[in-house]
This record gives sequence, C-alpha cells and structure tokens, in this order.
Amino acid sequence: MTEDHFEIRAAQITDIETLKEFEQGVIAYERPFASNLKKDPISYYDLKDLIARTDAQLLVLLIKNKIVASGYALIKKSPPYKNPEFYAYLGFMYVAPSHRGEGLNGILCKELIEWAKKQNITEVQLDVYAENESALSAYKKIGFKPDLLKMRLK
Repeated sequence: MTEDHFEIRAAQITDIETLKEFEQGVIAYERPFASNLKKDPISYYDLKDLIARTDAQLLVLLIKNKIVASGYALIKKSPPYKNPEFYAYLGFMYVAPSHRGEGLNGILCKELIEWAKKQNITEVQLDVYAENESALSAYKKIGFKPDLLKMRLK
C-alpha cells in the first residue's frame, strides 16, 4: 500500500467509540487462543489514558478518512535484572477485517518503532499468543524474534 492511500495520526479522544469497537475486535480475535479470558464484557485497555500519556503513542491508520487500524507503543521500565533499562511495548495492534492482508499492521509497527527510537528507546517488545501463527509470521517479517514463552498448567 502506498502512503498516498492512507494517513497515520495520533489517536484523539473523538476516536474513542471506534477504538472501543476495535478493542472488542482484538478480544474476539484472541478468545480462541486464551481460554482463561473472562466472559464478555471485558476490556483490555484504558484508551483515554493511552491517548493522554506522554510516555505512550496511540496511533490510528485511516483510509478514505475512516479509521481501519490501531496500535500503541508504551515506554516501560525493565525489571532490575534486565537490559536495557527501558523498552517500548507494542499493543492494541488491530486491523479491521476488510483490510487484513494489506500490510497495515507492519506499517503501524514501523511507525511506532520510529516513535520509540525518537524517545531514545532501543528495544521494542510485544506479546503474541503462541498458537497465533498469522501474528507470529507477521511480526517475524518485520524483524521480531521469539523470546520467552509463558506456559500454563490447569
């Protein structure tokens, strides 16, 4: 997709209703991978807080003035035994079903990574369900490598 076909901007408080719909889309998409999620209604994100924070960047991607994708980077402090001291955590990576497969998630990731670099952050992390092969593949394409795998016993 060429840049003249889309716009990326910081999310605004007026985008909240669309972002809440996207959040429910993320939850619905992840339910098959997460048997421990509570029943609806649930929420993952404090969207208003992410928009207001100076240590976070919540972006939306628009096509024809319609929001079709979202994602955020949040600067977090590493545990005292790990380097670097701070890293950027990517989350809320969502693309509307009608625009999946167009590379929009990768475009947003790269924009968020650039934002992190401007904040002097040298490492970027994200979480992916181990069984979510399409997400694993997409993130590997842009350079992410698997790290620690959390395991559960029920």
